[in-house]
Amino acid sequence: MIGLRAFQRSTPTVRAQFAGKQQLVQRRWASETTNFQGAADNAFNRERQAVKDHASGTSDLWRKMSIYIVIPCLCIAGVNAWRLWNEHWEHVAHGPSLEEKVEYPYQNIRTKNFFWGDGDKTAFWNPKVNYHKKDE
Repeated sequence: MIGLRAFQRSTPTVRAQFAGKQQLVQRRWASETTNFQGAADNAFNRERQAVKDHASGTSDLWRKMSIYIVIPCLCIAGVNAWRLWNEHWEHVAHGPSLEEKVEYPYQNIRTKNFFWGDGDKTAFWNPKVNYHKKDE
């Protein structure tokens, strides 16, 4: 950058050639022109307006992404989860009943009874899934 400045300052003709092109490139990235007049036309207000313009464009982009990308993806994921849920329960229905399943020694370990109910069921007990063969 410093070398470019020194080069432009040393040759006025080159600087004149690049001045028009540089202004076109810089204008392409500039925000809208504002209508500040008088004391309101200062660097602070122009920068604030540029920030507001950028924020409105960015928020519009995220709003569009939320509507057109996120919502359809959530719907697709919901349909996939529902399909997998039904597929899982169809698979479970073909297996042995809860009474016929093998109970391994590391399952349903009870060192003392729970203080609710009959003392055998946990707080998250589900009779469709959980089964505990009590020792005879």
